[in-house]
Amino acid sequence: MKKVDIYTDGACSGNPGAGGWAAILMYNGHKKELSGYDKSTTNNRMELFAIIQGIGQLKEPCDVTVYSDSAYAVEAFNQKWIDSWKRNNWKTADKKEVKNRDLWNDLLIRISKHEVKFVKVKGHSDNEYNNRCDELARAAIKSCQEILQ
Repeated sequence: MKKVDIYTDGACSGNPGAGGWAAILMYNGHKKELSGYDKSTTNNRMELFAIIQGIGQLKEPCDVTVYSDSAYAVEAFNQKWIDSWKRNNWKTADKKEVKNRDLWNDLLIRISKHEVKFVKVKGHSDNEYNNRCDELARAAIKSCQEILQ
């Protein structure tokens, strides 16, 4: 099984507002950068969308490590929140609807084909690839804003 590292980040100008996402896939010395935007979204949606887009690039089952500065995305898996949400018919511990259920469902489908581990990295720090994802996501927001002007 191929070992792939995926670094991701999402950003938003206003929350909600114009958003950007980015993913960097790394395999066997090769690197692929992806990014895009949404004209009206939230930061959490962009964080999830970045992971979805990164995983979506994989053409066969892989051993994947996803690196993200989003506690929202990473802890949902590492703390098993997502298992509780599913058991509770997509309700949080305080009985509210889980936000972004459409993206959570999409992500669950995509990761089901792979062995996936989620790692929380410190944002805006010394992680080269997280910083690069942040640059790409912010550049995507800028492109979106220029198009909308």
